[in-house]
Amino acid sequence: MKTKVVKMLENNLNEEAIEEAAEVIKNGGLVAFPTETVYGLGANALNPQSVKKIFEAKGRPQDNPLIVHIADYDLQGYAKEVPDIVNKLINRFWPGPLTIILEKQDIIPDETSGGLSSIGLRMPNNNIALALIKKAGLPIAAPSANLSGKPSPTEVQRCIEDLDGRVDFIIGGSESEIGVESTVLDCTSYPPCILRPGAVTLEMLREVDEKIYIDPAIMETLGENIKPKAPGMKYRHYAPKASVKIIKGDLKKTIEKINEMVQNYKDGEIKVGILATEETKKFYLATEVISLGSREDLSSIAHNLFEALRALDDKNVDIILSEAFEEEGIGIAIMNRLNKAASFDIINV
Repeated sequence: MKTKVVKMLENNLNEEAIEEAAEVIKNGGLVAFPTETVYGLGANALNPQSVKKIFEAKGRPQDNPLIVHIADYDLQGYAKEVPDIVNKLINRFWPGPLTIILEKQDIIPDETSGGLSSIGLRMPNNNIALALIKKAGLPIAAPSANLSGKPSPTEVQRCIEDLDGRVDFIIGGSESEIGVESTVLDCTSYPPCILRPGAVTLEMLREVDEKIYIDPAIMETLGENIKPKAPGMKYRHYAPKASVKIIKGDLKKTIEKINEMVQNYKDGEIKVGILATEETKKFYLATEVISLGSREDLSSIAHNLFEALRALDDKNVDIILSEAFEEEGIGIAIMNRLNKAASFDIINV
């Protein structure tokens, strides 16, 4: 398969390319496109055969549900029931990084929902994504535009690395603003429950309804026999080729422990990469140290996380040692992604 790549700016759309990509969607093909969270890999959400192509291109387990991207606020065509709280939530947070899970209408095939009776719906806050959905005139099912398990792409070059020759069309836009996938909120029962943390934080959601809570399983690994209700709950995700270890605890002790581990790995001729911050990067002894941003601005950490993991793979490190981050606000999403990348290999100091 030959993949066509067209790059454009979000504030200067290439209408001809958008129309061509929309035709690909309508004709059953695959299109990678930018969103404010990460790049997505889209297909017609209503066409089972098209959706199957997403799983094939990514090498993704078929019981892992997809998110359906839409460009309007009318959910009745996709959901059996839309509670009042959902209308409040989408009026507050859409377009934006919030996915709402509702019981699905029969129009949504099981291939899209991973065999579940529910479906996740989201309106992305990106002009290219919205233009593509509107031009296609269809809901677009779209997981992240990467090979399954790898860190999600936040810039078009990473999509090309993973998907060139596997998909029909790649639209390149700006680097993703947020850098981690959307918050997934299960609204099939009350009170709503966060199944995947993201940039719409628990604190923000509780401004709409104080009873909203986080599923405790978010920071754990699910058993093999459990069916995931949201993308990223069950399988190894967000992981580079190198193995990842998280060092968690007092920051001074964390730095000491990482430097001790670096020396031990060097003695064994193992190449180490470190995920640090602006406040700590100068204290590390390893050659490959990447600052994710400032601890005073966790959104910068989220923005840079996936690209940093990929960058360390580019440097052919054998192991990545990462600092841990405070689990509040978007820090919950950061640690959720790091835990998955590390397969919950955490060293407490």
